[in-house]
Amino acid sequence: MSETDKPNGIILGWQRLTTDYPYTYHMFRVRQDQVRWPDGHVGPYAYIQSEGAVWVVPVTADAQVVLIRQFRYTIDDWCWEVPAGGFHDFTGSPIALAKQELAEEVGGTSDDWLHVGSYRPGVSTIDEICHIVLACGVRLDREPQREPSEIIEVHLVPIARALEMARSGEMVDGHSALALLRCEPYLNGKGRH
Repeated sequence: MSETDKPNGIILGWQRLTTDYPYTYHMFRVRQDQVRWPDGHVGPYAYIQSEGAVWVVPVTADAQVVLIRQFRYTIDDWCWEVPAGGFHDFTGSPIALAKQELAEEVGGTSDDWLHVGSYRPGVSTIDEICHIVLACGVRLDREPQREPSEIIEVHLVPIARALEMARSGEMVDGHSALALLRCEPYLNGKGRH
């Protein structure tokens, strides 16, 4: 392994022998390393590399969460979600990407942004970092500029109902549910925002 690739793995005795990328897509790539594990075993270790993404929890001045109901080809069904987007075609901060995605997906703007935090969605299979950004005082004052594959309905939902959807499983997108729940202290006025 190079000194910049897996420095903690090197310290713990992992040794990368080769690296291959058997599949590349514009949003991610599959990386397969041949590695010698600390116990001497040699074998493949494959995972997905991603540039990361942001999930935006948009709240209007009258305490409505701007949710989207989006058709997802992957599961052939509609899903309740918050606006989101990836860094695969964007260079900038999580808040800058959140501003872009809010405008593109729902036509929203805000002057009040907070980077709530980040998380890793599947540490054994993907290296992605997911950011959560809260947007308060959101105004739906623009025409959305959606990608051709985005079939989206915009819904204003009271905060309590949106949190219930995240908790109950009605919102099946785990990223969106977690984003809402991580924002709950701010949504209920207990956070410092």
